[in-house]
Amino acid sequence: QVQLVESGGGLVQAGDSLTLSCVISGRTFSRNPVAWFRQAPGKEREYVAAMSWSGKIEHYADPVKGRFTIARDTTKHTVNLQMNSLNPEDTAVYYCAAGIATMGVSSSAHNYFYWGQGTQVAVSS
Repeated sequence: QVQLVESGGGLVQAGDSLTLSCVISGRTFSRNPVAWFRQAPGKEREYVAAMSWSGKIEHYADPVKGRFTIARDTTKHTVNLQMNSLNPEDTAVYYCAAGIATMGVSSSAHNYFYWGQGTQVAVSS
């Protein structure tokens, strides 16, 4: 099984930046898509960003477009989420996810098979 572990969450103020990291282990990724989702209290799990492991495809949800950047390090097998201009609406538990080989990039959580434990991001005003 593929294992994912997120880190980098914390408490920041509005306007600050924060970078989350997700370490992927268990197998070598070549064509597997990776993504970030988040879930705030009382809300459904929300798609944030996704990319192909090759880096050829990159996609963002409208609320974070222009502020967040997803990136991966193929050597370290990590996927990062750089978050800029954070606002209180970004407060949530952030999860990284990975699909299986042959799966395309998707914004649907149902299409991801491996998940991390999550890391809390809190943005104060």
